[in-house]
Amino acid sequence: MIIGIDLGTTNSAAALWRDGESVLIPNSLGDLLTPSAVGLTDDGEVLVGMAARDRQPTHPKLTGTVFKRLMGTHQPVRIGRRDFSPEELSALVLRNIKADAEAFTGETVDQAVITVPAYFNDRQRKATRRAGQMAGLTVERLINEPTAAALAYGIHQRDDGAPFLVFDLGGGTFDVSIVEIFDGIIEVRASAGDNRLGGEDFNHLMVQLAREKIDPKGKLGDPNDPAIVELMRAAAERTRRALTDRQTAPFSLVWKGEAYEADVDADEFEQRCEPLIARLREPVLRSLRDSNIKVDGLSEIIMVGGATRMPVVRRAVTRMFGRFPNTTLHPDHAVALGAAVQAGLKSRDAALKEIRLTDVCPFTLGVDTAERDFKGNVRTGIFAPIIERNTVLPASRVNIFSTMQDNQREVLFNVYQGEARDVSANVHLGKVSVPVPRGPAGTVAIECRFSYDASGLLEVDVTVPQTGTTRQLVICDEEDAAADRDIEGRRKALAALKVHPREEDRNAATLARAGRCYESLLRERRDYIGKVITHFLSVLDAQEPRAIEEARGNLEALLDEIEGERYL
Repeated sequence: MIIGIDLGTTNSAAALWRDGESVLIPNSLGDLLTPSAVGLTDDGEVLVGMAARDRQPTHPKLTGTVFKRLMGTHQPVRIGRRDFSPEELSALVLRNIKADAEAFTGETVDQAVITVPAYFNDRQRKATRRAGQMAGLTVERLINEPTAAALAYGIHQRDDGAPFLVFDLGGGTFDVSIVEIFDGIIEVRASAGDNRLGGEDFNHLMVQLAREKIDPKGKLGDPNDPAIVELMRAAAERTRRALTDRQTAPFSLVWKGEAYEADVDADEFEQRCEPLIARLREPVLRSLRDSNIKVDGLSEIIMVGGATRMPVVRRAVTRMFGRFPNTTLHPDHAVALGAAVQAGLKSRDAALKEIRLTDVCPFTLGVDTAERDFKGNVRTGIFAPIIERNTVLPASRVNIFSTMQDNQREVLFNVYQGEARDVSANVHLGKVSVPVPRGPAGTVAIECRFSYDASGLLEVDVTVPQTGTTRQLVICDEEDAAADRDIEGRRKALAALKVHPREEDRNAATLARAGRCYESLLRERRDYIGKVITHFLSVLDAQEPRAIEEARGNLEALLDEIEGERYL
């Protein structure tokens, strides 16, 4: 059986697709949310979920939380006397969810669709996949959290319409996606986010504000003491939630037998949150820029994630978009419900057979290059994008490079993921080299093609047209490759994309028709059609399918007008 899992920073949830709808899976306590917390008892017994979360204020050194923010890093989490990797802790949470799902369904659960923040990079996604495998699950697909939320809102049941924006602010991460549906295809137009922004950051500001009120003389002692940190964090969470429907709320705790309490006003908390609210704007603006969609072109704003309950966030979003957002679904459940829809798609449920879902590349993929400055000095380590962020997947793109030195024997391509111009600030994924024939600098061309799918499989093909020499690099974790039964099928699907748009039948036919039309015209009309052909060629070279389709349609309409009837 396959289930959908929302592996959250603060809480996790699971759901399955049953009888044409998503059904949430309760845990052993009957709750629909399981805290993403792992702890140890004094005897070394592992605790997961609420049992671990409840002990955090009193046993902070024996409890680990918020480890999702460390996914894809080598930073360990110290619990008791042992260091855990973020993947190990996530695997314990996933294993607990797996057991709850099996108890709920009475069946073996061995497959899952797991959600990840849209802005997770390659390392973070692969770490999440490994965590699933460590929990005994075959991870059929990683799906972006905003995309899952869109599925939960039933966009697969809607008619074609204007795009809408999913605003997902959870406990530890923030994501924005713009989604559109047309011709039975659900397409993510753009995604952006901040992996270090969530409800926990608002809790931290609440702690700062409250501490100024309840302890102006510093009687609580060291503010970094793990015990007091966890007590304050728990109190801040209670106060923040209480402010959801109240103007003031108490912040209270007991420390070393003494009670500390003060009222926190919603307005002063909102003022303290202004830096975090400002950080919400940039991912929204980036997603709108990347999708070339204006705010008034959005049909609605959908809000998910537990932190979106905060009035300060809802007011900020209302001001940002000039309208009230859609909050009809439970913010903590939407992502898991959408993951279950994707699980239904993977299991080919009849109720979902007409649905196709596309996603986008969260970060730009490219290679390191060198260039000469105005003094002739060679500057290395400069990022050259090949597949831009927010390109619809699967995708295949090719760029042409040339040698930098006279009689160069080899060209080395280091593959990176990121947005920075300096490759040292991006994520290194691998490298591939190819021998080249000797010759003057700049005279030997090398084609570098990237082919990438929604599950994170990247193929890099480097070809020297002059000699026909080709080298290939496949970037995929060995564990992923061994566990993925369909990896060869995925590679075949990518192979079918490795055709330049100029060579695709419809584009080639349109260019041939335009060429014949150019030959039949004279003077100004010939000049005009020549400029239109040049524009279409430049669009083809940009290799952006949506833009190509629009430009081809415009060119064909122009040819119809000039010729008086469609050429046969």
